[in-house]
Order: sequence, then structure tokens, then C-alpha cells
Amino acid sequence: MTFQLQNYIDVRVMDILSCQEVKPEIISWSPRIIVLHNFLSNEECDYLRAIARPRLQVSTVVDVKTGKGIKSNVRTSSGMFLSPTEKKYPMIQAIEKRISVFSQIPAENGELIQVLRYEKDQFYKPHHDYFSDTFNLKRGGQRIATMLMYLSDDVEGGETYFPMAGTGDCSCGGKTVKGMSVKPIKGDAVLFWSMGLDGQSDPNSIHGGCEVLSGEKWSATKWMRQKPTF
Repeated sequence: MTFQLQNYIDVRVMDILSCQEVKPEIISWSPRIIVLHNFLSNEECDYLRAIARPRLQVSTVVDVKTGKGIKSNVRTSSGMFLSPTEKKYPMIQAIEKRISVFSQIPAENGELIQVLRYEKDQFYKPHHDYFSDTFNLKRGGQRIATMLMYLSDDVEGGETYFPMAGTGDCSCGGKTVKGMSVKPIKGDAVLFWSMGLDGQSDPNSIHGGCEVLSGEKWSATKWMRQKPTF
């Protein structure tokens, strides 16, 4: 079913890094998915958008043969990666540390944050975040988990869709489909694992970005690996 504000973990976590109250909610155990309400402040969301806007380029996907980024009609957004220098900015450092605290994965195991913009009719078809090539495994190993942070409101559609989660129907870009979806709400984040408890890549972690019907969907993604990436 479409994710509703229910089934919260019965605890509120006060983030000492930002003095804001982050409220975790488990929405699926297989695949493992947690929605973190109020993960980013309005100021942090606007800051990431401001950094990214003048540097947006057409998004790419990983070529399984070469491990390099290539353009594809599977993904129709625009985006950019923060630089290693920007990773050291105080506000970015606070976000990085918060991601590490809630994922329980060391900050040095994370890739650089990618900021994305989806405009009307844009989408990202269902895919896995873990790698199918050997090239990308050389730096940091396999991807363990993903933190997907929403940076904007006033968007229709644009849900994050997990076709293998749940047992009901959900809304995805104005269509009713099987699985579970999370509506983008500014400041919220979705933490999900690409690797199961057995240490193997989890095929149930397949997910996509539903078509945006109106407005702009801004998000920031942090992928986390088995080992340090830098």
C-alpha cells in the first residue's frame, strides 16, 4: 500500500548534530526500509539545492561492462555530485555524520552525495543499487545501503517505489501498482539496504523513482559501501 504516517518505531531520536527530532518508521522488513521523518532541516534542503542547481547535468547509469556512467532512457533526471572539498563544509559534514549515525555505517564508507532534480514526466525505472560489474567493486566493495533524502515539497507523483515490498497496492506516478511507495516530503529520508543480513545482495531491494506529474522533485542520495571509498 502507499506509505501512510503509521507504524512508527515507538521512539523519537533527538539528533545532537542539528538539535532536531528525527522520527524513524519501519515500513518493510524485506526489503529493509526505514522512513526517517524530519531527517533534514528546511535550511539543509535549500542549501543542497542551491549548491546543485548551477551544476546540474543529465544523469547517467552504470554500464555493467565498463563500470562507467552512460546516458540512458532508464533515468531521465539531471544531477551532480558534491566535490570532496564540499564534503568538508560544516553543514555537509553534519549531514554526513547524521547519515552515519542512523545507518550505522562509517562515514568513510560513503560515496559522495548526489543531488538530483526530476521535472515533469521524468522518472527512474526500477533498478538495484548494488553493482553487477567488477569494476566498481574495486573501490569500497559492494553497496550496502542507500540514504535517499527529499529536498522539496509541492510535487505530485515522484514517489520512491519498491515493487517487492509489502503485499498490497500503491500509487506510482498516478498509476496503481503492486508494492509499496513513499511520497516525497521535504526533509524526510528513506534508508534502505541493498544487502541482506546474510551478506548477499538483496534482489528484493529493487526500487524506482515514479514519474513526476507536476512540480519538481529534488532529492539527495548517499550510497554506502562495505569498505572506505577514499
